[in-house]
Amino acid sequence: MTHDIAAAIGATSRIVRKREREGKLAEAVIAERTYPTDIDDLWDAVTNPERLPRWFSPVTGDLKLGGRYQVEGNAGGTVLTCDPPKSFTLTWEFAGNVSWVEVHLQAISDDETHLQLVHEAHIDPEWAAKYGAGATGVGWDLGLLGLQTHVATGWSKPPEAATEWTQTEEYRFFVQRSSEGWRDASVAAGNDPAIAGPAADNTTAFYLGEAPPGGN
Repeated sequence: MTHDIAAAIGATSRIVRKREREGKLAEAVIAERTYPTDIDDLWDAVTNPERLPRWFSPVTGDLKLGGRYQVEGNAGGTVLTCDPPKSFTLTWEFAGNVSWVEVHLQAISDDETHLQLVHEAHIDPEWAAKYGAGATGVGWDLGLLGLQTHVATGWSKPPEAATEWTQTEEYRFFVQRSSEGWRDASVAAGNDPAIAGPAADNTTAFYLGEAPPGGN
């Protein structure tokens, strides 16, 4: 399966926003784009445990209000709110840290739905200086690319996709463009370009397997 990289890069809006949460400074990465399907189908794609592995990863647990979930090989957490087919929020708990994810859907027409994904975390200055907003943003861009292909074609991610596709030039190009987009969004949010630039380079290198992970 060949992904439409140009559509994924160009159709996605990337925003970084400073916030305060629980009395501490936080930063949110916000990805927005429109998908060519109705709101009920998109809601099903992002919440149905039978469809999630087809574009994202297997998710187990009690996927309802107050329930606990676990993304295979990644984060787990608690479903905080759920308003089908419009929105849900949840904690994102990984490596001893807690952040928060919101997904909002809005019907544009009978066959178009706008999706907004917000991932907010308290700012760790050392981590922010090393990797910046792209550490989170690029990962979600990759997920939303999978959702794009799944919605448009019915694609189901094969088990080998996580390893084989990461070796392609298509993957490398997508990561580089995504990382640049989050760098620009970070600068637009008021972050120092002299820090945001090298941080984006580190994020790109990490996703391309050219640098070890660090920080938290």
